[in-house]
Order: sequence, then structure tokens, then C-alpha cells
Amino acid sequence: MNNSKNIYLLHLAALTMVKNKRYAPPSAGESSETKEATRAPGQGLSQRVERAQQHGDGGRVHANTQYSQQGARGGGRYQDPIPHQPSNDPAKYQAHGCYGRGGPRQRGTPRPYHDGRRSGSGGRGVPTTTSVTLPELHQAPQVHHQVPVVTPSPPETCSSSLHVEVNTGQVQLQFQQLAIPDQSSSIQGMQLAPPSSKSGRFPMRPGKGTSGSRCIVKANHFSAELPDKDLHQYDVSISPDVPSCGVNRAVIGELVTLYRQSHLGGRLPAYDGRKSLYTAGPLPFTTRTFEIVLQDEEDRIGGAQVAQRYAILDIFVTCYSVCSLLIYLPVVRREKHFMVVIKFAARADLHHLAMFLAGKLPDAPQDAIQVLDIVLRELPTARYSPVARSFYSPNLGTRQQLGDGLESWRGFYQSIRPTQMGLSLNIDMSSTAFIEPLPVIDFVAQLLNRNVSIRPLSDADRVKIKKALRGVKVEVTHRGNMRRKYRIFGLTSQATRELTFPIDDHGTMKTVILYFQETYGFNIQHTTLPCLQVGNPQKPNYLPMEVCKIVEGQRYSKRLNDKQITALLKVTCQRPQQRELDILQTVNHNAYHEDPYAQEFGIRIDERLALVEARVLPPPRLKYHDSGREKDVLPRIGQWNMRNKKMVNGGRVNDWICINFSRNVPDSAATSFCRQLAEMCQISGMDFSIDPLFPPLTTRPENVERALRSRYQDAMNALKPLGRQLDLLIVVLPDNNGSLYGNIKRICETDLGLASQCCLTKHVYKRSPQYFANVALKINVKVGGRNTVLVDALSRRIPLVSDRPTIIFGADVSHPHPGEDSSPSIAAVVASQDWPEVTKYAGLVSAQTRRQELIQDLFKVWQDPQRGTVTGGMVKELLISFRRSTGQKPQRIIFYRDGVSEGQFYQVLLYELDAIRKACASLEPNYQPPVTFVVVQKRHHTRLFANNHNDQRSVDGKSGNILPGTVVDSKICHPTEFDFYLCSHAGIQGTSRPAHYHVLWDENKFTADGLQTLTNNLCYTYARCTRSVSVVPPAYYAHLAAFRARFYMEPDTSDGGSVASGVTTSRGPTGARRAAGNVAVKPLPDLKENVKRVMFYC
Repeated sequence: MNNSKNIYLLHLAALTMVKNKRYAPPSAGESSETKEATRAPGQGLSQRVERAQQHGDGGRVHANTQYSQQGARGGGRYQDPIPHQPSNDPAKYQAHGCYGRGGPRQRGTPRPYHDGRRSGSGGRGVPTTTSVTLPELHQAPQVHHQVPVVTPSPPETCSSSLHVEVNTGQVQLQFQQLAIPDQSSSIQGMQLAPPSSKSGRFPMRPGKGTSGSRCIVKANHFSAELPDKDLHQYDVSISPDVPSCGVNRAVIGELVTLYRQSHLGGRLPAYDGRKSLYTAGPLPFTTRTFEIVLQDEEDRIGGAQVAQRYAILDIFVTCYSVCSLLIYLPVVRREKHFMVVIKFAARADLHHLAMFLAGKLPDAPQDAIQVLDIVLRELPTARYSPVARSFYSPNLGTRQQLGDGLESWRGFYQSIRPTQMGLSLNIDMSSTAFIEPLPVIDFVAQLLNRNVSIRPLSDADRVKIKKALRGVKVEVTHRGNMRRKYRIFGLTSQATRELTFPIDDHGTMKTVILYFQETYGFNIQHTTLPCLQVGNPQKPNYLPMEVCKIVEGQRYSKRLNDKQITALLKVTCQRPQQRELDILQTVNHNAYHEDPYAQEFGIRIDERLALVEARVLPPPRLKYHDSGREKDVLPRIGQWNMRNKKMVNGGRVNDWICINFSRNVPDSAATSFCRQLAEMCQISGMDFSIDPLFPPLTTRPENVERALRSRYQDAMNALKPLGRQLDLLIVVLPDNNGSLYGNIKRICETDLGLASQCCLTKHVYKRSPQYFANVALKINVKVGGRNTVLVDALSRRIPLVSDRPTIIFGADVSHPHPGEDSSPSIAAVVASQDWPEVTKYAGLVSAQTRRQELIQDLFKVWQDPQRGTVTGGMVKELLISFRRSTGQKPQRIIFYRDGVSEGQFYQVLLYELDAIRKACASLEPNYQPPVTFVVVQKRHHTRLFANNHNDQRSVDGKSGNILPGTVVDSKICHPTEFDFYLCSHAGIQGTSRPAHYHVLWDENKFTADGLQTLTNNLCYTYARCTRSVSVVPPAYYAHLAAFRARFYMEPDTSDGGSVASGVTTSRGPTGARRAAGNVAVKPLPDLKENVKRVMFYC
């Protein structure tokens, strides 16, 4: 045994010499795991602005320092020589990824530490002592003589509130600069309103509204009593630095378990997973240092290994130029040592918060609100899988399969907010998609919908598998209890049976199949499948699919397909009464009165839904053409129909053609369908020719470009000598048409300048009159008509709109779906082009830096070789278009901005209001019409329920939702600022979500009734249907235009790539935009002039 020991020491010394000579050890906090692409908030259905949890890589066997992603168990030492006093308090510190237990190492074997995370994630990039384990995969041959490339992993998304820091002095100065100076004499006949604010504050609430019939509704807000505690904030420094909230929580959890009673003064702190720790009262020190030891429970060994207490270490030639040595030595558990410094930082000012809630102070103390939010998140973070502000678990409801290897998990959203009733805890039900914890072979079979062993994978199959599995964490199953975890970054190009790797300096090769057979006694069955590439892309490792299982608890953050969206909607769709009950059950289950953290900090949560005073605004009367039997209509419960009515301004379609891309629709069916559609357009009030210019053309989808251009050219050859233009293209599409729809829109709107209407095959055969009527509405606005107008608009009775020429803008930014790494964001702005009707909206679109929320092209300046300095931008172009259409320049601007989160309010307002100012000034000196800037939010979690679900006066009997027109501007709204919730639509399925409107700037001095009534009435002018809609139409149209513009981008065939983020500058109206890192954002093709003037996006 002594000889064996001596041999072992000699080998260890030799390896150390080789390592020190040839390799510089990676710095603390680095990880051998591949970087995972991160994503920002917001978005599609799923798509709310939430980020997938990032997990660490498994430690690979190298003789230098090891790195592990797993949770650990262990103990710790305190720097001061004070004996450890174990805590007897039942309220043990718990956190997500943190159920630390144990005592100081010198007192015996540490108690087990469990990672706690359902996904199996924990820290990564944590240096440990040398590990002695069996290797389970080999290094890829192409890098076998290279130093392992070690890159720091991106930080893990932590489950804490975002602290938005605003420099009050700077904001105040910027607001003063944006306010209109006194220039009443500079614009003829126009008296400007005074600036809405000369400070950094948003407009104050101008009183509460009184219009409409009063009622009581319930909101999913629960009153939170402000604690009477002295809150302290401490800075936490953990070294070596670890970019993982899971490991950080494990370290602090162990520290609290060991030292709560002895050195923390009995305090139970709340920790944000990063750099801050909060306590209800001071700790008995200002600064102290602790040493914490965690032990990786991944290194526990199975029965046979325990019996012999030996492990085999394969030392690869790729690392150390030493021939494969088999060294028998006792198993060494990996310990992770951390130094934790806790230092007093500040006191959270709860008095300031109380004054703000009482309306006596202008600014919300975000630090105090953040502390309370973190406190209330501690316990659910320990129990469930956190995703942004929501928590999910397979135990909170039945898992539902979504298809293609995905399943839905139920959960709840939780956030504490300042409101008029004081602090409020907003709780709502939530569901999202997780990857099923299947063997990878089974996942791939579900994804491809076939048995993968029957035939080899095609190239398309490989691409689909690679996209689905990239970034997914798997655990190996061929090593008994040793379930090491890895993250996938790709697939091998070769099948498993073809893969080989070198085993010595002489280039002797061994197959992967033989390696697994000899090393693990494992016979690979699916030899035709590729291997998974895991770990570091610079030094890839191979794992056969059949030895891998997907780790549970990984949220799927990529785009869902239509089938999955339908399945998820079915899960989340709840009638109001059921949703209300589930919310109450969730609050009861969370038992905030028993939460040790809430008790520690003195937070009390009322378990009853908030009762809120609301009003139901009356619907507006809508005007139709006098030639119809019904000249106007008063909508009932948010809807009406076109029977006996004619469009108020019918468009003209003299010359049109039809192209049929569906092989299931014969020419005769396409002809009769088009004829019925033309007849409906006539009945609805359009001047529409019954017969097309040519008979329908039937062709294949792959011929789309040639067919469109050829048919268009034929039409123009026939019409140009007559001085006419082609007015409309009707297209019949297959029900599953892939990219065909987008290609048609791109060609028609950016190349041919032609309005188009696409119809699916299923509608060709159904031929529903309601369908024809809805399509007629869309066609009418695409060719320049109006469907309906507010009676109050024609009679000039809309306050602050009808008295002087007013333009209403809508703006939105569409961000790419997760996984679309090379796609830019798309900004869209629409603006009304008629006054006083405010019904027609022209639209413009622009590509900008990926994930940039500020609209870059509202106003821009560039240098032209001939004209010198030139100004332009979307606002300027739309203002010019308004004057062209109406003969007047706008004397008032109302700007509805969609998709801005609270943390971006100041940033968006200061940038975009400044752009509006500059666009106006570029048209005429001293031209500064007063602006009202309103943010529209739909991605919030406030829900309103009827106080009595059987009261027909306040409930829609069909859906059980509150009535359209229900508005709330009290109790659950901002303590002092001008905001309101408006449910302007009639819910059809599920529970209605009201839109939240927040006024950030108001030089037009709207009253609460004025803005609420205007917004509600505009919701009845939406062009595509005879229903009121949930979001004010200009914002809705901007969303549609931004979505449409994605089709204008050329398809990206690359499998990767990204666009850098940062401030962009433009080289001109069509120039490439450059972002930080000098990465160009390719501009969109220009819309044709005749397309810009109409509502092409409908």
C-alpha cells in the first residue's frame, strides 16, 4: 500500500509540474460551460419578458482545478474565534437552490445539502479541490492539443425585483428642456397649454372620473400592511465570484443556518441572490467575514464503488501529454470554499414610502419597495421554480402535454405595488411551457413524430433537433447514481458509429462505441444517430443520445408553434369565477400569515380580494352611410353587426385579380368564392366590380414571386393605356402555407405597391356570410375607405380633439422571438390622417437594434451629398402626410405608446418626446403643438371581477366577465399619477384583461373623464371587426404594422449569429443602421407610396 501511495504521489507531482509548466489555471469564477444565449422581456404569448433559467455545466475531468454546476452540502468557519452555536429556530433559511444544512467542517461530516432546484441547477464556475471520478465522454479530436478555453458564464436571472435608479436632478433638467417655452405669439391662432410639469414628475391625477354608471368590482390585489420595522441593507461579497444565484443562495443559506443565532443576532435575512441582503433591524456588526464550505453531493458514489472506495481516473493526453494512466486512489469529495463579506450599506426608508403612499411625496422609494418584494419572494423561491416574477411547479396543477416534448406547468405571479390603498400584493394565475424530463431519444421521437431508429435523420431533422436541444441541460444515465449534468450546444455531423478519438500520442484512435463498451460496459444501440455536443464549444465533448435524460424544470423560452399555443391557451383559459377562486386558493395555500420571512419583517397580507369602485362608460354611437336602412348604431355589450348598414365611406375597386395557390381549390371554386366576396363588398357599400380583370390564376406556392410579378405586369399592360391602376389582389392560400403569406405581403407592399387580401382554403368552402362581411371591412380600409365614424366626431363634440386639428399617433416596437438571434427589432408608428373623423391611420415601419425599446427613427438627421443636412423620420413624415390629407397642420398631438414597462417610462418619454419636438421644429420654426403622451400596457396581471357574478347589470351573461367600458381610476391605481384601467372590450373566452393607461406627459390638460371617454370611444372604431377592442386602435394598428414588417426581412438561413445592442445612428432614410460593436442592422425595404397612405396592415 505504501508503494501505491508513493506511486500516486510521484504521479501527482509529475502532473503538477506539467500543469504548471504548460497551463495557466483559470481565474476564480470562470466556468468551462458554454455561454448560453440570453433573452430579454417581453413578447409572444408565452411571451411575456421572462428569461429561461441558466444552469451550470458539469465538472469535466482535468488534473487542474475542477468546476461544477451542482448544489453542495457543507459547513463553514467564521473568521472570529467564536464557537458555533447551532440554531434551534424552526424557521430555517430556505431559498431556491438552497436547503443548506450542516455545521463547521471540523465538527464532523456535514449534513446533506440539496440543490433544491427542480431543474437540477445550481452554481457553476465554482473552483473546487481535485475531483477523482470516471470520465464519461471524450474530448473532440480537433482540439486535443489545446488548452481548455474557459469563459465566464452569463449571470443567472435572479428572482428579485428590479431596482430602477433615476437621477432626479438630471431628469428634472431634461423635463424642463422638453417643456414648451412661452411662444403663444409664434403660431397663428393657437394658444399653447402650459407645460405639464417643470419637475421630474409625471402628471398628477386631475381628479377622478365621474362619467358612467357606478358599480363595485373585485381586483386581484391584496392589501399589504406596511411593516413597523427598521429595515437595513447589507452589501454581500462572495469570493470566488460566482455568476449563479443558485450557488449564492446556497452559500448564504449555509451561513444563516450556521450563524443565525450566534453572529446574526437571531435575524432571518432576506437575500436577493446577488449583492444585497436585508434584515429587519441591525446586525450586531458593521462588517464581518465568514468562511463557508459547501460540499458537492454529486460526488456521492454508488454501492460497488463504496465497497471498494476506489475510483478510476483517466488522464487524457489532450490535457497533459501523459499516456493514459489508471490510478487507484481513495475517493475525494469536492469541497467548495467561499469567503463571504457582509457590510452595512444603508437603511431602507419606510417613512418615505409611507409619505409617498399618502400622496405627500412625489417619488416612490424603490429601495424600500424592493426590500418588501424580496422578502415576500423568499419562501416561494425556495418551494417552486421562479421565472421572472412568477413561480411554477408540477405540484401546483396538472401537467398538460403541449406536444413536441413540451408540457405546461401551472403557477402564480406575485408582485408588491404601491397603490392608492397603500401597498398591494398583486397575485394572478399563470402557466408556461417546460421541457418534458424525457430520455433524449424519446424527446427526439416526439419532436419528429416518428420512431428515430427506423430510418436515418435527414438534414432538416438535424436542424430541427439542434434548434430544439440547444441550451437544454441533460443528465447522464449510464453511471448509476453519478448523474452528472451538461448543457447541449450542438450535434455531431457524424453518426455515433463513425465517431473516433485519439487515445495516445501516437494517434491511436478508438471509437465512441468501443470506449463506452470497455469503460462502462454500455452497448450503444442507436448507432446511426448523432452524438450530443456538450460543455464548451471550443472543446466539445460527445455524449450518445441514449445515455442522456433531460433535466426536469427547464422552462422552454423559444417560440411555440401554433399547435402548442392552442394547447397552452386551452390550459390558461379560465372563466372569471374559476380564476377568482384559484387566486384565492393560491393566497390561502401560500399562507402569508405563517411565512417566517413575512413574520420576521412584520408584513401582513389581507387574504381578501380588494373591493374597488368602478364605472361603466356608455358606448358611443357609430355613424354609417345614409343610404343604408340603419344610418347609425348604438353597440350593445361591445358589439354590433353590418346588417342593414353600409360603410360610411366605401372604397372603390374597379380592377382586381385573383391568384390561387391551393391545389385543393379548383378554378371553379375560386371563381365562385371571389364572386361572392365581391357581392358582399357591394352590399356593404363599396364600389366594387363583380368580375375580375382576368380569370383566377392557379399556380404552386414555390412560384409565388414569378406568378405575382407576371400577373401584375399583365394587368398593368392592359390597364396603363386606359390610365387606370390595379386596385386589389385576392389570394387563395393553403391552410398550412408556411412562408407563403409573408412572401406575398412583402412583394405586394414593398415592390408592386398593391393592396392584397389573403383567404384560406377552409373559408373558400365554408363561405360564411359573417366571414365575407369581415373581409369586406378589411378590403375597404386597404383601398382607402372608412367603415364607420364616431357620431361625436362628425358633430365636433369630442373634447380636446374636435376643437382644433388633432393628430393621434400610435407606436409600438416588436422584438424578435427567443431563438431568432439575428433578427432586429421592428418599430412601427401610425397616425390619423383625417380630422375631425380620426379614423384613417397611415403607418410607417423601421428596423432597429435588437431589443432596443426606444424608437430610433421618430426623428433623424443625416448628410446628403447634394442637399447637405437633411432631417426626416417617421413623425415628420406622418405630420406632412396629415397636412396633405386635411389641408391643415396638427395643432394638438395625442401619442399612444404601446409596450413600455414601468422601468422604462422616464427613458422612453425623454427620448421620444424630444424626437417629437425636433420633428415639429424641423417643419416650421417655433412649431410646437402641445403633446399628450400616454403609455398603454397589456402585459400586466391586474384582473377585475364582478362583485356579484349573478348581477346582470355589471356582468356579461355569456362570458361572466365585467362589461365593456368598465373603468377604474381609484384604489388599485397609482397613489398620485394619472393612470387608469379600462376594460373596453367584451371578453369572449377566459377572463378579460383590462388595458392600463398611464399618462407620462400632458400639455393638453385632459380631465380624467375626457381621456377615459376618448380612449373608450376610439376602441369602437377598430376597422377589422364590428366589436370594441381591448386596446386603443392606434396602438393596436402599430402592433399590427410592426408584426407585418417582419415579413419584409429576407429570411435568415444561418443557424446562429446575433445583433449587438446599443445606441444606433442612421446614415440616411434607407441607410444601414450601426449598433454598438459596429454591427449593421439591415434596413427594411421601403413601402410604396400608395401603400403608406392606406391601412395596409389590416
